[in-house]
Amino acid sequence: MESQSNGVVPLVTPLRLSHGTLECRNLAASRRFYEEFLGLDCVQHGPQTMLLRKGGYWSIVCVAAGDAVRPMGLDNHWGLDLHSPDQVQQAHELALKHQARYGITEVTPVSTSRGNHRFHLCDRDGNWWEFQYVAEENRYDRLFDAGDVPSGES
Repeated sequence: MESQSNGVVPLVTPLRLSHGTLECRNLAASRRFYEEFLGLDCVQHGPQTMLLRKGGYWSIVCVAAGDAVRPMGLDNHWGLDLHSPDQVQQAHELALKHQARYGITEVTPVSTSRGNHRFHLCDRDGNWWEFQYVAEENRYDRLFDAGDVPSGES
């Protein structure tokens, strides 16, 4: 087996991280929000399931759970990267303006930290979404390239 960049030899060697899942009450109502507000690409690939994506191979599988839907916590959210801090502010204003139309239950204030700008919203199904502008030095690919920080730092 080949070791990873951190020297660990994994027991399982997946091809790629392919998907995650979330739940919704109603595919049609949630799809409207995903396409019209979030700008995601959607395809219903089963009677109770739909794929969501935006660029690339990785997808979210949306499963219709009806009234058995289980809300996410704020720290368990889906992130959407925007092009600029101004776009984050604009998305925040649109979330507040269209809150009733799309069943958005909560919108947090915009915050700024280490050059990043973000806010979160909770959709009609209890799923949290983060809209963010990530400063160049904080991009996830750059964090992976930099490697682990010493224990106790963050």
